[in-house]
Amino acid sequence: MSAAILHTVQNNSFWLSHSRCIFWEEEKALILSDLHFGKTGHFRKSGIAVPQNVFKEDLQRLFAQIQFYQPKQLIIAGDLFHSEENKEMDLFLRWRNDIAHIPVQLIKGNHDILKNEWYNAAGISVSGFRLHVAGFSFIHDIDTFDKELKINSGETRVSNYTFSGHIHPGISIKSNGRQSLCFPCFYFGETYAVLPAYSRFTGLALVKPKKNEFAFAIVNQSVMAVK
Repeated sequence: MSAAILHTVQNNSFWLSHSRCIFWEEEKALILSDLHFGKTGHFRKSGIAVPQNVFKEDLQRLFAQIQFYQPKQLIIAGDLFHSEENKEMDLFLRWRNDIAHIPVQLIKGNHDILKNEWYNAAGISVSGFRLHVAGFSFIHDIDTFDKELKINSGETRVSNYTFSGHIHPGISIKSNGRQSLCFPCFYFGETYAVLPAYSRFTGLALVKPKKNEFAFAIVNQSVMAVK
């Protein structure tokens, strides 16, 4: 497996993997977002011929990351699933049984619309809006978080550094000529980070890091810092 890139936030070590997830060394946690499991089945149900192997490859890739890092927990910043229950959920449940010993914590995203009973049966702990772990926060949509801070603007508290997802960040990299290519990326601002969509069956929203911000592009089987 290709080496991950280390990025430090508040003296904590976060290893950025080309498989679109982060290993948090201090908490032995694997952090990821926007897996959109069931999306290919949702499209097929609508008559769009999307091969099921896209979903299976995402599951296999995640299992490989779990075997490599041996995390003590999974933290999912929203959109674990894409829509209503379909046949792909049965495959997910069989996969979940294989790692039943690993706690899974989900911060609900806008696509996570399954009933609470389903999550409970799958051994998934659900947070409706935000999750706090060891001085860091996790949320699905950072814009929702910003709106909450504006509503509560009278508060003087300092918010934890926050990990989020939702927008499927990407970055444009220019070649030696006039051409440019877009790649999924990890984005780290001063107060929050945005994870790339774990699913490869997603689009990209381009980000432009400012001063004191960082972006790490996922190019083929490697992660590279983008200046």
